[in-house]
Amino acid sequence: MSLNIPFQNTYARLPDRFFAKQAPTPVRAPKLLAFNAPLAASLGITGTDDDAQLAQVFSGSAVPDGAEPLAQLYSGHQFGNWNPQLGDGRAVLLGETNGYDIQLKGSGTTPYSRRGDGRSWLGPVLREYVVSEAMHALGIPTTRALAAVSTGEDVFRERPMPGGVMTRVASSHIRVGTFQALYARKDVEGLETLVNFAINRHYPDAQSVTEFLASVIAAQAELIARWMSVGFIHGVMNTDNCAISGETIDYGPCAFMDAYNPMQVFSSIDRHGRYAYDNQPGIIVWNMAQLATTLVPLMPDGEAAVQSFSALVHDMPNQIAAHQTRLFAAKIGLTEVRQGDQTLIDDLLDLMTKDGADFTNTFRALPAGSAMDQIADRDTFAAWERRWSDRLQTEPQNPQATMRATNPALIPRNHRIEEMIGAAIEGDMAPFERLMAALATPFSDPAEFSDLTRPPLETERVHQTFCGT
Repeated sequence: MSLNIPFQNTYARLPDRFFAKQAPTPVRAPKLLAFNAPLAASLGITGTDDDAQLAQVFSGSAVPDGAEPLAQLYSGHQFGNWNPQLGDGRAVLLGETNGYDIQLKGSGTTPYSRRGDGRSWLGPVLREYVVSEAMHALGIPTTRALAAVSTGEDVFRERPMPGGVMTRVASSHIRVGTFQALYARKDVEGLETLVNFAINRHYPDAQSVTEFLASVIAAQAELIARWMSVGFIHGVMNTDNCAISGETIDYGPCAFMDAYNPMQVFSSIDRHGRYAYDNQPGIIVWNMAQLATTLVPLMPDGEAAVQSFSALVHDMPNQIAAHQTRLFAAKIGLTEVRQGDQTLIDDLLDLMTKDGADFTNTFRALPAGSAMDQIADRDTFAAWERRWSDRLQTEPQNPQATMRATNPALIPRNHRIEEMIGAAIEGDMAPFERLMAALATPFSDPAEFSDLTRPPLETERVHQTFCGT
């Protein structure tokens, strides 16, 4: 059976100033490295038994029937600096199926490439595949990975690297930067069209521009709190990497913390810590302020709009804080947040900061009663543990079950990802496949994957992560 993707392609029906029609560029020798068959089935994709055909389509060497490939326009603030035209410089949206976008990343140049080669090397392709699927298994809204293909061609970064193409699935690829591009061009008609499209696709209950903004803010507030609850650092929270849908998007120099450090930075291009772990809540508020600015021209009374939009943005830190308190309370076994619980949480985090305790393993050890093994200052921890034990006595739910369901045993640790990429470059996909199997059930007893819970040795520690461009 031939591959069949039941495309609908509503984005391609928008005015052509929203995108540039662009076919992907074929590659020399595509080879399928990974394919997410369950995801494909959920999207209604059939005829997926022929790996050679999948490699052709998901490398961009063959355009499937019904696809209308295009590169999307957007602008953005990159590390706070305005860039008026970005767009998909190395990605092509093939189309949509069952309400989800199917996009190729690393598929060649587009009109927005800005002198780039439009390609990706294999490392970022496999990193995004693993991390995005791990985030999905953790229950965090995210884009998904459908396929990874090697191209049989080198791309040139610091040195020649094997090329790869990633197929990404998202509920859409509309970004804050998409709105910013139209706002910068004073295209009020385009803004109105985009808002209506985004409401219909993502927030059908929103009855106005104001309710749309409130809905996006609410989704982003919960998303960032969820990132914080698992020690995830996006690394490059530019407005062009901020999806209106409330999904995590663009896994470039992303990372999960090992040792807890509120100001942890991994991204090689984040030289001043703008997107450090603890700065992420503030940055998402800043991003939402940029979105709010683009929506003001759609309101009949601009001054009133600024006041109402400002109130929504200014309340966002309270939303994020409430979500974080709820999520971190569950991490220590509490399902009903009470007075004093935030202090209990903060005191544990302060201890973890002081000792550089492993973020994931410390919380995972709480229900087993072995968290003291993660903390160097045992006397202070013992005092905290007595307070915590007293609080658990008043908890109506089963604290042990709450903690086991909230604290993952397994995350995609940076050193394991680097090991996996190194093996894949040499043609060995076994570490990739093992990581994928382990991370599919992150809250389960790790059993045969227990070695993947180990923090890095000093010689294994990853100090920097890199974009794929």
